[in-house]
Amino acid sequence: MFKRLIITGMLVGTLVISQAQTTMTLPDILTTVEKNNPGLKMYEAEARAFNEEAKGAYSWMAPEGGAGLFMTPYNTKEIKADPAMMKEGMGFFMISAQQMFPNRKKQNAEAAWMRSMSTVETEKKKIAYNELAYTVKKNYYEWVVLLKKQAVLDEGSRILDFMIKSAEIRYKNGLGKISAYYKAKAALANIDNMKLMLENDLRQKRIMLNSLMYRKVDAELTIDTIYNWKEFPASILDSGYLVSQRSDIQALQRSMEVNNLQRSAELAKLKPEFGIRYDHMIGLSTQPAQFTIMGMVKFPLAKWSSKMNKAKAESLVWQNESLKSQQQMILNEATGMAGSARAELETKKKQMRLYETQIVPSLRKNFQTMELSYEQNTEQLFELFDAWDALNMTQLEYLDQLKAALLLQAELEKILEIK
Repeated sequence: MFKRLIITGMLVGTLVISQAQTTMTLPDILTTVEKNNPGLKMYEAEARAFNEEAKGAYSWMAPEGGAGLFMTPYNTKEIKADPAMMKEGMGFFMISAQQMFPNRKKQNAEAAWMRSMSTVETEKKKIAYNELAYTVKKNYYEWVVLLKKQAVLDEGSRILDFMIKSAEIRYKNGLGKISAYYKAKAALANIDNMKLMLENDLRQKRIMLNSLMYRKVDAELTIDTIYNWKEFPASILDSGYLVSQRSDIQALQRSMEVNNLQRSAELAKLKPEFGIRYDHMIGLSTQPAQFTIMGMVKFPLAKWSSKMNKAKAESLVWQNESLKSQQQMILNEATGMAGSARAELETKKKQMRLYETQIVPSLRKNFQTMELSYEQNTEQLFELFDAWDALNMTQLEYLDQLKAALLLQAELEKILEIK
């Protein structure tokens, strides 16, 4: 018996833990998305690729080598020496090697340019995460409101079931009219229909959040219905704040820095590069071994060889002008959207306070009064039904306002990139 109790306790404990593991708060879901979503890992890999590529900026050009005949006459008889004629042989077999030395400033410029490209990918990852976070919040808040609507509908089902059964009993006993009976039955069927729609919507929200977390779409998942309101002071609409927060603006800033470094790398290509060449010659006859050693230099500053680099450097200047205009466009748009969303959110909050403090409590008291009077046979069923219908519709309207406010908050957090 004692062993059975232990096993039962363990099973119950495992079930509780399993359920707890599938109940997630909004921060839990956001953390999981940031960790597991493959779309974000893609940007991490791209950034790593650029950093790895930058290591190759310090490589040297491959050495060049060659071997062959040097100053050898076509008439092969001339190759051999003829002591009797006091004639030395002609021709050499030559081995040569050449190595160009890279310009260190050019290498530094190219390495800095390549490394800087990874910073753009980092900002792109933040942009992608901000979009994913908004999608998570939207689906999470809609799920929260659906659960609250479900609770309102469950309460409505209970009340309507009471009305219907009470009306049936009273009618049989000749104590009441049947006038609102069928309205109550129709309302109950309508609530059942709404419940089916809610269940479908809840299933879709679970599938969406599971997919965003890169989990199986049919994996068990429940959410914590607690949500928090955030304050958005007027200072957040300051352009300096938005510039520092918005990843898309920062990505454009990083792109301008990349262009500046690429321009420096293009201009560094105009710097001279030096090298050395060594030739070793072995006489084919009596000629002594000889060698040649020469210093070499490339002059990319020549007018006919520098046009491409100078043109590219100039084009990067104008690309940055375009990126500056894009920054300003995004900043103006974000400021307007944030200001509009903030004003609308404040209005929604005021409306909800009216619902919470006056409208819903008054209608609930009215329904409770009607319910008490109906139980005391001083009110009719249709009056009780109308009181419930007004309360039910108002509660659903309030939840629609709540949903709109939560989505506005999510939108503001997206615009301002607040996690």
